[in-house]
Amino acid sequence: MTPQDAPSLFDAAADAGGPIVDDPTRPLADRLRPRTLDDVVGQDHLLAADAPLGRMVAAGRLASIILWGPPGCGKTTIARLLADRTGLVFEQVSATFSGVADLRKVFAAAARRREVGQGTLLFVDEIHRFNRAQQDSFLPYVEDGTVVLVGATTENPSFELNGALLSRCQVLVLHRLDDDALAELLARAEALLGRRLPLTDGARRALLTMADGDGRYLLGMVEQVVGYADSQGATPDTGADTPTGPAPTEPAALDEEALAAVVASRAPLYDKSSEEHYNLISALHKSMRGSDPDAALYWLARMLAGGEDPLYIARRLVRFASEDVGMADPGALQMTLAAWDTYERLGSPEGELAIAQAVVYLATAPKSISVYRGLGRAMRLARQTGSLMPPAHILNAPTRLMKELGYGEGYQYDPDTPEGFSGADYMPEGLPPRERRERLYEPTANGQERRIRERLAYWDDLRAKLRSDN
Repeated sequence: MTPQDAPSLFDAAADAGGPIVDDPTRPLADRLRPRTLDDVVGQDHLLAADAPLGRMVAAGRLASIILWGPPGCGKTTIARLLADRTGLVFEQVSATFSGVADLRKVFAAAARRREVGQGTLLFVDEIHRFNRAQQDSFLPYVEDGTVVLVGATTENPSFELNGALLSRCQVLVLHRLDDDALAELLARAEALLGRRLPLTDGARRALLTMADGDGRYLLGMVEQVVGYADSQGATPDTGADTPTGPAPTEPAALDEEALAAVVASRAPLYDKSSEEHYNLISALHKSMRGSDPDAALYWLARMLAGGEDPLYIARRLVRFASEDVGMADPGALQMTLAAWDTYERLGSPEGELAIAQAVVYLATAPKSISVYRGLGRAMRLARQTGSLMPPAHILNAPTRLMKELGYGEGYQYDPDTPEGFSGADYMPEGLPPRERRERLYEPTANGQERRIRERLAYWDDLRAKLRSDN
């Protein structure tokens, strides 16, 4: 099928009972809006015959659903087409502009339709923007079937929607459009416009990359490229001469650099208060933990490009140095603190290099959570034995009474011993035998901890020898 023969993704809706008339004054995304679910690209995992929405449509019975996906992936379009395929009246509200009073009117109209056997699909755009009380207002109408609710959100429903509402709706995840879907959309746009965009092959690929999975944004960039071409005196080349001379042709094809001067890349999908914030810091953390400096640098760059506060990242790096590197490389903690301090002194963008240096250091450092686990064991033991006193020999005795009570008696100053090690017992008196023998800090064989483990084993042997001699 050629681009000219391909059905439009976002074709203009037909007038009731009349032919489809394209209006070139409307935005391209609206002109190319799909007329059927088969026209939708990139969401086959939901719309195929054996997929959730495909099965609902085949059965002619639509359940309440939440469509969760990034901008420009077709949530609104799918909702409209579902209403059309299942014979429901389509009602749309936006959580940004609507309140409970608006919802009451919609529910009342839906109830009247229901009395005469007509169902209603209520599409709520950005449903996550409704507060908890507003979300609760949907419950009785969803539960009794007055409306079939289709909510659209770019945010994680688990965080943003009431549990009661989620229990009554099926959450369906829409994917960002991949390059194949975007390429098909681009071909359909060119077919509707009757012209091929003046782009080199590399620039066409760059255009898809700049869209970053957002079909609506891609079509907006197509309009910008067409506007640029028209401003250069180009018109569609029909191959025929005009009365005043040869038919004009398209300008020279734009390469990647020229394209970047005409259109802007899509802004990174990042919100410091949304799920994406936590997704990316998790990706950075786990990439460093997995010793992949390339992935770690990539996720760092994604966060910085999205506008994340570099000091937030610096704080997380300090945590990582203690939690995931620990004594396997004690220098990691100093490195992260130095990066934090450097950024505070230099600011962006120069200070970001210090943060990147710390990220690479942590990703390539040996890893150990022995200190983390040791503290956990010590905290459990401390909660169980919180009333036990330290042994008397390590207590200070600043008064005569305390000396008479034996405070500090028998204390050995380790640096003055022949081995620099006295072998004394520093755990609380009265500690049960099992806990007394428990090793709280168990070093690994990674990095510096290999030497620490050897040193502890040496001290264990020396302690046993000193005690046997005494």
